[in-house]
Amino acid sequence: MENQQKFSNSKEVIAFLVESFPKCFTLEGEAKPLKIGIFQELSERLKDDERVSKTLLRSSLRHYTNSWRYLHSVKEGASRIGLDGQKDAEIEKEHAEHALQQLNESKAKAAEKRKEQKAKLATEKKSYKNKATNSGKSPTKGTKLQKPKPNKLPAPEKLSETDMVVGTQVTVKIGKSPMPATITECTKGEISVQLDTGMVVKVQADKLRLARPKR
Repeated sequence: MENQQKFSNSKEVIAFLVESFPKCFTLEGEAKPLKIGIFQELSERLKDDERVSKTLLRSSLRHYTNSWRYLHSVKEGASRIGLDGQKDAEIEKEHAEHALQQLNESKAKAAEKRKEQKAKLATEKKSYKNKATNSGKSPTKGTKLQKPKPNKLPAPEKLSETDMVVGTQVTVKIGKSPMPATITECTKGEISVQLDTGMVVKVQADKLRLARPKR
């Protein structure tokens, strides 16, 4: 283990946890609710593994337990699971209600953000049409108002190597509309971004575009 490289991001740590404790962690399908105190248990098990720092382990667990897939698994009466798959205490009503509230709030924020982006795009389109109409050229009979296409905004630029750093403002397409986000982690070909809603997602670099500067 001397020559093994330290993990640098949450994705690597979670993949390691899935491989090391497959009866507890999973990347696909239904997640399993974790026992209370799982961080302490993990810290003890991994104390001799220098690849995982406690800080990165804690943030990785936070990423894992804040996902919609995990929050959906926290149901009243369901058994929490230990590292080796052993059943622990059952989930109490207040914990299940809290998880459901978090899930609903996260989904509502994401939906509201998509709605705002859609309204913003519609406003921009209307603004450009008005500029074309007031440019001094009255549309002749049979001429469509959509003709002045030169005023159309240039396509957002793809990220260059120098742009792929933490803190870069970008847009990422979630659903039908691009959403503003900030890069939080960069790995081989895949980048973690935090949306304005607070949700963290991982995407391929070619799915991101540089955010236009605010006016």
